[in-house]
Amino acid sequence: MKNFALIGAAGYIAPRHLKAIKDTDNQLIAALDKFDSVGVMDSYFPKADFFVEFERFDRHIEKLKRGGTHLDYVSICTPNYLHDAHIRMALRRGADAICEKPLVLNPWNLEALKDIEKESGQKINTILQLRLHPSIIALKNKVAAAGKNGKYDVDLTYITSRGNWYDVSWKGDESKSGGIATNIGVHFYDMLSWIFGEVQENIVHLREKERSAGYLEFKNARVRWFLSIDENDLPTAVKEKGQRTFRSITIDNQELEFSAGFTDLHTVSYQEILQGNGFGLKESEESIKIVHKIRNMDISNRGEKHLFLKT
Repeated sequence: MKNFALIGAAGYIAPRHLKAIKDTDNQLIAALDKFDSVGVMDSYFPKADFFVEFERFDRHIEKLKRGGTHLDYVSICTPNYLHDAHIRMALRRGADAICEKPLVLNPWNLEALKDIEKESGQKINTILQLRLHPSIIALKNKVAAAGKNGKYDVDLTYITSRGNWYDVSWKGDESKSGGIATNIGVHFYDMLSWIFGEVQENIVHLREKERSAGYLEFKNARVRWFLSIDENDLPTAVKEKGQRTFRSITIDNQELEFSAGFTDLHTVSYQEILQGNGFGLKESEESIKIVHKIRNMDISNRGEKHLFLKT
């Protein structure tokens, strides 16, 4: 049984990590969040120590260590801009890190973490759950086996409506979240580069606070992408059903069905990490470079545009 600590216990994604720790028969010994709305812990680890101040949490971990209790993993579910600092804390305390996406906001932060990982002898893991989704694995195998002469044509559309709270929260602050492409798109960019190879061209056609769109060309695919948190961008048929999310990936005009199968992917991720097969700095690098460029490059009219920009 491994000992876990969790930073960001009051966050949206924390329950999936709590469930994964429990489902893999491990224990949570300490948790931290500056907000104290963490009643969900009662369903998983009611006896875990909880702190609202980082200093007291850090001191507690040190006391446990000196008392002979080894901390094996720190799960990090905090806002994106804090991931780097919390990963470093985990490694300093002799634990491996399991961090939500994106590991960091900037590519150069990865280089520093590589040095710290090497110096500490600990491992930095991240959650890239789409790589573990059965439909995505099947697609990767299909593409690899096909040996297509030419590139696949891919259209990615992801609209996940957010209310007024979003703009007030850290997610609405680009300096903290990385903006739309980073916050809701990084998993898709990782998936696309994993399946279709290295990026050859990255063009941004639209970059606004609530939506972004562009063109990515990979070794084996041309991708037109559109991301939004504005419900007004939802297709009419989706609105009429009262739904607030629309997700579509078409490959050579064939829809990729992967709406199901997400429930236990965090648990599967933890199982892989505990077996030494987790995704780390190397696997995260390409998608972090992609979103950093999207965030900083000039808007262009070059390249193929997504259908939503033509209507």
